[in-house]
Amino acid sequence: MPTTEDVYSELKQVFDPEIPVNIVDLGLIYDVAVDGNTVNVKMTLTSQQCPEAKTIPEVVKRRCNTLEGIEGTEVEIVWEPAWGPQLISREGRAILGIEADEDEDDS
Repeated sequence: MPTTEDVYSELKQVFDPEIPVNIVDLGLIYDVAVDGNTVNVKMTLTSQQCPEAKTIPEVVKRRCNTLEGIEGTEVEIVWEPAWGPQLISREGRAILGIEADEDEDDS
């Protein structure tokens, strides 16, 4: 059975078409759980008006469903906590040319 790390590896292949950073490093994924043959993903989008609001969750489902042993993926879109640039990983910030604060932890 796939692990949550396997799921995160697949999710790192999913990009917001408008931003050259994967959805994991963008901070859009809040939680991943593998429950038997189902993956549950709790995520957000950069805004409620995101033009890719339907596309990105469908791509997430398709990527997760490629994992051996997974028969279905549930994606829950949440708006709390609200997404903000502070959620972008160090790697994502480097790609975007955003300087991280010196005292910021790498979460």
